[in-house]
Amino acid sequence: MKVIKHDQVSKQDATSAPLFYGGTVSRQPLVDAEMSKYFSFSIVNFDAGAKNKFHAHSSDQILLVTNGTGIVADEHEEHIVTVGTTIHIPAGEKHWHGATDDSDFSHISLTSADSQTEMLG
Repeated sequence: MKVIKHDQVSKQDATSAPLFYGGTVSRQPLVDAEMSKYFSFSIVNFDAGAKNKFHAHSSDQILLVTNGTGIVADEHEEHIVTVGTTIHIPAGEKHWHGATDDSDFSHISLTSADSQTEMLG
């Protein structure tokens, strides 16, 4: 068993990754491939206005909003999401998510450990 305290996990700057735009983004890996052969579990932090581009994952993705106000969207609709909201994104679904222009936004992301991300625009 391993107990992980979120505030003790270093934030890794992800802003320069091609997936992100509009502001600073950081990632806190909580459970990675060294810890689990089944799951990838991270906190992703978006400064106000920061978002990711349309993309899809090879596995389902589950997001749990932990801070602020964000947007999750697919090709047809956008949803404003706040703390306590859970989002299920099926494998292969084209989507994006990020902070609103006036609020920071954080979510926990859960995918399968072998999930691949494909940028779609």
